[in-house]
Amino acid sequence: MTGRRKLLEPAYLLHHRPWSDTSRILELMTRDHGRVTLFAHGVRRPKSPLRPVLRPFVPLLVSWSGRGDGGTLTSAEAAGPAPALAPAALLPGYYLNELLLKLLAREDRHEALYDAYCEALTGLAGGTEAAALRRFERALLDELGYGVDLAREAGSGRPLDAAAYYHFQAGRGVLAVRDVEPGPDCHAGRDLLAVERGEYGLPSAQRAARGVYGAAIAHCLEGRGLASREVMLAMRRRGREG
Repeated sequence: MTGRRKLLEPAYLLHHRPWSDTSRILELMTRDHGRVTLFAHGVRRPKSPLRPVLRPFVPLLVSWSGRGDGGTLTSAEAAGPAPALAPAALLPGYYLNELLLKLLAREDRHEALYDAYCEALTGLAGGTEAAALRRFERALLDELGYGVDLAREAGSGRPLDAAAYYHFQAGRGVLAVRDVEPGPDCHAGRDLLAVERGEYGLPSAQRAARGVYGAAIAHCLEGRGLASREVMLAMRRRGREG
């Protein structure tokens, strides 16, 4: 990327933090330039026209000068209405944002992932949270070069047996279970094959997708935690206990 001005780039705000008394530092996901960090001067002033625009999940058109790792925001406008996320869908939305912040390098172009993010927000607004999250996680892993093959056993290369049980090992893949009684982290071949096809209708397939993609993403994070994921897991545990 050069230091020339970028005009009316499709973008979403992932995160922002204060900078000086009146300004903010913005972390944005753009379609053509990937993740960028920009300084937004004066946006914390009460009468700034950008205050109601620069919000998470609002599709934006942004312009800036300088590079994307510390350029200056020159304008921003809403490109359309934000998806109507219910309160319960906000935390999963922030989970998507946190994944992008922690796993994407700045100024790497990811058009397909940007489109997957838009689709995930639409899914969250439509009430299909599980499928929306799993599809986005899969797209993210593919984009990072950590795509997961759930059609073949990693050790032998043989196609999965729908009636057999397997466990997933990050960095290796799907491995056959030799135990007579499969443990809680094992998944039926039929569920893994359903996930491979992008079918998340059955609860067992949803559990398999959460386990596999969660382990693969944790591997990519290299020990860095996700605050949003921890909160979602805690809420899920409380729901089961209640």
